[in-house]
Amino acid sequence: MSLMKLTAATAVVAVTATSAFARESVQIAGSSTVLPYASIVAELFGENFDFPTPVVESGGSSAGLKRFCEGVGVNTIDIANASRAIRPKEVAVCAEAGVTDIIEVRIGYDGIVFASDINGNEFTFTPVDWYKAIANEHFVDGALVPNTLETWDQVNPDFPAQPIQAFIPGTKHGTREVFEEKVILAGCEEGGYFQAMLDAGVDEDTAEQKCMAIRTDGRSVDIDGDYTETLARIDADSNGIGVFGLSFYENNTDKLQVATMNDIVPTTESIAAGEYPVSRPLYFYIKAAHIGVIPGLKEFAEFFVSDDVAGPWGPLADYGLVSDPELLSVQETVANETLMGSGS
Repeated sequence: MSLMKLTAATAVVAVTATSAFARESVQIAGSSTVLPYASIVAELFGENFDFPTPVVESGGSSAGLKRFCEGVGVNTIDIANASRAIRPKEVAVCAEAGVTDIIEVRIGYDGIVFASDINGNEFTFTPVDWYKAIANEHFVDGALVPNTLETWDQVNPDFPAQPIQAFIPGTKHGTREVFEEKVILAGCEEGGYFQAMLDAGVDEDTAEQKCMAIRTDGRSVDIDGDYTETLARIDADSNGIGVFGLSFYENNTDKLQVATMNDIVPTTESIAAGEYPVSRPLYFYIKAAHIGVIPGLKEFAEFFVSDDVAGPWGPLADYGLVSDPELLSVQETVANETLMGSGS
């Protein structure tokens, strides 16, 4: 994607950062899903403002939030990108380190898609198919038994006799949590396995954990890197089926084909309409104590969620982000520096 400067009519030139600060550039880390969006905005911000271009790193949602919660000060990051909402236990860790004032910013929505080699077999998945394929155990005849399914036709007779080889996000990625809850747990529930465990006397928490436990016999492989690593695995094994963000898939349609989920094709339109079942909001979190200390921090956040950038006709939409229908409210959150839990 070619990044061009915004016109003078839409770009606001801010005051030049001074050398009075120990650090002059905004520091960001976190989700690999949010990374390309944040990188686009950082580049545009550097081109159109008199602040330095923010430094954007990846590492995963959990890793980014861990760094975010290390404390307050110029030696800590200002923003954490996340493909899931921050967890209460992470908020507690932040508070223990003195990070008590956090601004949650929802930038839009993305879909989790299931894609494979463009020249391979086509698939029409349901959550039940994925649960049966990669769950560690199945509840059969009143007992949990190891998952021994080896090919997709054993999962669903309508599928080809292709070896099950799944490449899924590692546990440090925010995408993994959404995948487990909206696909694996949903499949366990829709297939009746969750209720069968409850009926057999398994407590609800244990049943949920058993539903979401992933097999470790090589049929499902955790990918700790970003989506480029998942794509490389599929390049090396044409039987592989990977879990990607919609925007990454849309930028690699020359190599990948996408499966449907519950007969819905994942597109910006189907996600915006709420039809595609595996979509999730994307976020970044601002350390409010750094606003006014780190030059350009608030300006960058306001620019990120502006109509010209995060709106339905902005550069982020061109890359695959589904614009937030409540973008005005998000803009007000940033402008007013509204803190999480403030109730306002």
